[in-house]
Amino acid sequence: MDTLIEIGQVAPDFELPDLGGKSHHLSDWHGTIVILNFWSAECPWAERTDPELLANLSIWGEDVKLCAIASNANEPAKFLRRVAAERKVPLVLHDSLGHTADLYGALTTPHIFVIDREGKLRYQGAFDDVTFRQREPTRFYLKDAVDTLLAGRQPEPAQTTPYGCSIVRHT
Repeated sequence: MDTLIEIGQVAPDFELPDLGGKSHHLSDWHGTIVILNFWSAECPWAERTDPELLANLSIWGEDVKLCAIASNANEPAKFLRRVAAERKVPLVLHDSLGHTADLYGALTTPHIFVIDREGKLRYQGAFDDVTFRQREPTRFYLKDAVDTLLAGRQPEPAQTTPYGCSIVRHT
C-alpha cells in the first residue's frame, strides 16, 4: 500500500478515541505542528524510537503535538494502556479497526507523518536512517522535519521509506 496523501496536501481529518475513551480529531490541533506516529506496543522498532521522540517533544514544547496511533488488530486496549504508561507515551489514539492507518497508507510501526500548522502534510516516512545493516542513526528525519518547520522552512527530504514492524490489519 502506498501513501495516499501527497506532500503539501491537506491531511485528512479523523476521529479516534484515546485509551480512556475520549474522542479526538486531527482538526483539534490546527495551528500546531502535529506528529502522527503509527505506534505499536509490541514492536521493538517503535519501542526504540519512543525515548528519543519524547525527549525531542519536551524541547519543542507547546508548538508540537504528538499523537501515537495504535492500529494493530492484535493489540487490545488493556495491553496498549499498560505499555503506553510504562513508556510514558502521553497520548495514544486507538485505531482499533485500522481505518486511519488505511486512510494515511501507514505501513509500519513506526510510520511518521508530520503535519504543519495549516494542516498540510510536510513529511512522511521513517523516524531516522537506521537500517538492518546500519544500526546507529546518522540522520534523524523526524527531528529534522519538525525543526525545519519550526524555523519556517520545508523539510528536505519530505519523504523517506518507513521501516519497522508491519501494521497487523484486520482480515
